[in-house]
Amino acid sequence: MSRLASLHSWFSHNGPALNPRKLKAIISGSRQRLNSFPRPSVIHILSSSVPISDYITTLGITLDSNLTVNKHVSSVCKSAYYSIKALRHIRPVLTCDMARAVTASLKHTRLDFAKSILTRTSGSNINKLQCIQTCLARVVLQDNYNSATSPLSELHWLQVTKRINFKIATLAYQSLAVGQPTSLSSVLILHQPQRSRHSVNQNLLSVPCCNSSFGQRSFSYCACKIWNDRPLSVGQSPSLDSFKRNLKNSQLSQ
Repeated sequence: MSRLASLHSWFSHNGPALNPRKLKAIISGSRQRLNSFPRPSVIHILSSSVPISDYITTLGITLDSNLTVNKHVSSVCKSAYYSIKALRHIRPVLTCDMARAVTASLKHTRLDFAKSILTRTSGSNINKLQCIQTCLARVVLQDNYNSATSPLSELHWLQVTKRINFKIATLAYQSLAVGQPTSLSSVLILHQPQRSRHSVNQNLLSVPCCNSSFGQRSFSYCACKIWNDRPLSVGQSPSLDSFKRNLKNSQLSQ
């Protein structure tokens, strides 16, 4: 309640008006904690009553009260399949280069948008997104690809899980290189072995102790794990562009 009081004070001093019809609040936590927590139907801020919802959408990302991305993935799938259906109708009149350009736009706005939040999401969510990506690749190639390989390999696309790891590793590289943003760089601590070892030259990160699956979704944990698993030569890339290129090549070869 102290947070609500602080919010109340901020609105009082800065003067913005609240529109309850455009606002929703959410109580987040583990399923066990929420079951033991008395759930109000509304919260009161100033003279406005803000309803409690099961999920909220902010910056294009939908989160539920358990902070899962199940609803977000379902929304992405629904939107992507609608676009794929439209692309399939016009694909015969497009050249391969044009089809790749259209799908690149679709991937960036659908599959790649905020993909770092999908770290360690459920296998069901990964499978849904992978089906979309594979379907999109088949539309681009018009099912004309080597049966011995996958359509993703033909287009040099990374699988969904590797794309997520690619994004996390890129954020870690940027944070280590320039120290920005501080909210991310401050949780990345270089590993300092007690005795002189070969690992001291590998620029490894100290992985925090975390036993819960919920905690292992945090950037401080998953970024360190993904960074330590990358090839040594990739981490020594002199620039961000070379890091991305080397990292993608290493993931494609796996």
